[in-house]
Amino acid sequence: MEFLTGLTPEETLELEELLDASRIGTEVRVRGAVHTIRDMGELSFVVLRKRDGLLQCIFEEGTTNYAVKDLREEMAVEISGVLEEDARAPHGIEIRAREVKVFGRPYEAPPLPIGKWKLNTSLEAKLNYRSTALRNVRERAKFRIQEGIVRGFRDFLYSQHFTEIHTPKIGSKGAEGGSNVFKLDYFHRPAVLAQSPQFYKQMMVGVFERVFETAPVFRAEKHNTKRHLNEYTSLDFEMGYISGFEDIMKMETGFLQYTMKLLLEEYAEELRILGVTLPKTEQIPMVRFDRAKELVAEKYNRKIRNPYDLEPEEESLIGQYFKEEYDADFVFVTHYPSKKRPFYAMDDPADPTFTLSFDLLFHGLEITTGGQRIHDYQQLLDKIEARGMTTEGMEQYLDTFKYGMPPHGGLGIGMERLTMKLLGEENVREATLFPRDLSRLEP
Repeated sequence: MEFLTGLTPEETLELEELLDASRIGTEVRVRGAVHTIRDMGELSFVVLRKRDGLLQCIFEEGTTNYAVKDLREEMAVEISGVLEEDARAPHGIEIRAREVKVFGRPYEAPPLPIGKWKLNTSLEAKLNYRSTALRNVRERAKFRIQEGIVRGFRDFLYSQHFTEIHTPKIGSKGAEGGSNVFKLDYFHRPAVLAQSPQFYKQMMVGVFERVFETAPVFRAEKHNTKRHLNEYTSLDFEMGYISGFEDIMKMETGFLQYTMKLLLEEYAEELRILGVTLPKTEQIPMVRFDRAKELVAEKYNRKIRNPYDLEPEEESLIGQYFKEEYDADFVFVTHYPSKKRPFYAMDDPADPTFTLSFDLLFHGLEITTGGQRIHDYQQLLDKIEARGMTTEGMEQYLDTFKYGMPPHGGLGIGMERLTMKLLGEENVREATLFPRDLSRLEP
């Protein structure tokens, strides 16, 4: 009888361990995929792709048990040899190979030149061969940075005493209202895919006071733009006992500051690979919705056509205005019109045509929507009635307020949009592992 007692030390080393100066001159063993091969005759360079970077190996004719001519890119191998220093090699180290074991062989050459620094191919090709394209070092780095964003969101909110929750993605009614929901047959009953976790996270404020979730949301919008997806990941939080909706914006500012510091400290290599300069988060300006429209109309000689919403061009100009005037990368636009916000948004007591809500724009693109919610049961019923809505499918959500709720608010951040703007990409699909849009259901 054998028993497992937990993890045991690995016999093979990772890049971080190889960077320990005390290992120079010693025999080491590593595993990875053959990324590139440069056969120079008697001396060849084989670069391995490991989970945390590239590692160069030197093959000398007659000193290894495996000929370079028999190696192929994308082979899964284990290489043993002596670790040496070389300033010209990635990370300043290389392995003088002695023994090679092959674990897996490709049957065909990759359809994309993944060993090159840049793929230099179309977005469509990258998405069609997604799992292969992501083996490219630069493509992979995008999603390491995205990992850092989500990690920063989680870690910061944990530090602020939030509880992580996991809410259902199949429900009887959409939280945002409207017709942009994916409908499905749920055991002969009508159901929808969740537009957001809004109802559930509000309900859980009555339990934990502060909650957050990172999960997919679904929007059946017939957009085919560079900024829209039909499934994306939303970084959501909701917090109770707020003094005003400004508390939500302060919490998001804290998250951004924490995350930029985390990226700088622990994702520096990925930032370097992609040439990313992190945005300023020391202070973020706030401007009212109506004032923002006036400012860009005055400065850029643009007529205000829609007084109730921001057009994409207006968002872009607001970002441009605050960058030019205040060198700000982010700007909070507050007090959106009530008619353009969901029924649960708290109206401004000073002027009920506006709400105590906001969007956060990053270089002219909305990446966050949030604000204070109505926490009074009767006020919720009154607003539902005023909008000609029905309470069908929302009974348990409304019961939460019937039994008492504290003042609260929250937000949702589009993870892919935030990543896209951070990386300086033009299309949100560049920052999405496997995009779902009007035309794409695969891979």
